[in-house]
Amino acid sequence: MADGTASAVRIVAGRLRPAVADELLTFVSAGGAVLIAPEPGDEVAAAFAGLRVTSDLPRGEWFVTLVDRPEVARLDREVPVTTRLRTFEVAGPDTAVVATTSVRFQHVPTMAVRTHGAGRIVSSGVADLDALQAHATLGRFVARLLRPAFVAQTRTLGVGIVGYGPFGGMGYMHGLASTETDGLRFVAAADSSPDRIAAARLDFPDIGAHDSAASLAADEAVDVAVIATPPKFHAELALELLRAGKHVVIEKPMCLQRDDADLIIATALEHGRSVTVHQSRRWDTDFLAVRRLVETGAIGDVFNIETFVGGFEHPCRAWHSEESISGGAVYDWGSHHVDWITLLHGGAPSRVLCTTHSRVWRDTTNVDQLSLWMQWDDGREATFRQSDVCAIRRPKFHIQGTAGTLEGHYRPLRTETVVVGRGYVEHTSHHAEVPVDLRVVRYDGEHGTVESTVRPAPHPGWGFHRNLADHLLLGEQLAVRPEESRDVVAVLEAAQRSGAEGGTLIEL
Repeated sequence: MADGTASAVRIVAGRLRPAVADELLTFVSAGGAVLIAPEPGDEVAAAFAGLRVTSDLPRGEWFVTLVDRPEVARLDREVPVTTRLRTFEVAGPDTAVVATTSVRFQHVPTMAVRTHGAGRIVSSGVADLDALQAHATLGRFVARLLRPAFVAQTRTLGVGIVGYGPFGGMGYMHGLASTETDGLRFVAAADSSPDRIAAARLDFPDIGAHDSAASLAADEAVDVAVIATPPKFHAELALELLRAGKHVVIEKPMCLQRDDADLIIATALEHGRSVTVHQSRRWDTDFLAVRRLVETGAIGDVFNIETFVGGFEHPCRAWHSEESISGGAVYDWGSHHVDWITLLHGGAPSRVLCTTHSRVWRDTTNVDQLSLWMQWDDGREATFRQSDVCAIRRPKFHIQGTAGTLEGHYRPLRTETVVVGRGYVEHTSHHAEVPVDLRVVRYDGEHGTVESTVRPAPHPGWGFHRNLADHLLLGEQLAVRPEESRDVVAVLEAAQRSGAEGGTLIEL
């Protein structure tokens, strides 16, 4: 039997001994929660969970249907699992079925909750509890079931955007996401440009208009303020809005200095408000596939990560290429790639070194190319490269593990059409917008290496915004914790300094 404890939750797998069951019942009676995967024939577990296992189904694709109850709020009601699956027969009056599976056109219980004293016991027919908790839907459902007093708020949160920007920019994207996410509503926009406010009201006719962040901060309809301005202004705006009582979402990067990030986090805590960073590319479908491969051990223990973005073309002529406003080149794409890397490696590095080149483009203040090397205390390493002078693109991902390697190459999307009156028209999308297929090569002692291709994951929709609503309305953990983005800022700040000093090694 394995017994792990996380705050007031205990996880039990394997056969249950009587003495342990008695101790767990005392724990539950006092308000604790237990997640258990009862085994066939385990009478102690059956008595503990208030049910018995009726069948142990072989590995396959099974569809789990969630029973209508508060914990199902904003979750898919029916989801597939590929696993062995056990079904139950409820044996006690204090045990309720919370999920079923369809077996030969008959729905049978596969998940149940027993209330006992002030706590609860959640029984799972998915015996692999790690896989259950990692499942995008069932993991969240179980986490809610384990909470002793889950309440699904039905109110709608008003979202305001500071720095609406041009059409098709981040302001429009956040407005669209808020409009299409249950629990959120786009209610206001602020921008110093009257033309952009007019464009915002053309895009979303019902919103309120403001000419400053201070004006939006006083708008009582705004519960959540999204900061979509250039990075230079992120810190001061976040502090102003938090102090005005708003929950705050900051476009990446969180800010330009770690000290400012610490102050933002402390201010949010002081005022009882949430703050998070729109690390949107955590939901890129190719990165979702990468993350799953890494976390499931498909290539063993990862010890080296290399990522790249760029090409050979004139850099952006807007503020993105002006160091005094953007913070420097590394703060742009580096905000995404360093976030990816620290997620995959499980935390921030211990040392950073960045080398830079300014050799071609003389009309911008950002460097033409940078190479950021990071190392962890146990020797693991990572490199992020960004370039506007690389005519042959490096792979987007090159990740080495102890059992194999995965790699993904950019695939620029070119759209061709013939338009009446114009003839042939071609449009090429930015190379980083198209998800890449992943080539996975594993070592096999008998065959040498075995190769496979992994497609990007299914599109998650507005994953960030859905999590934001679930956090504020259902009390779920933020997908992007501010401390994670603070660590990214610390790396970027050190990289900018290292590059400016000619490539000095900086200890974090």
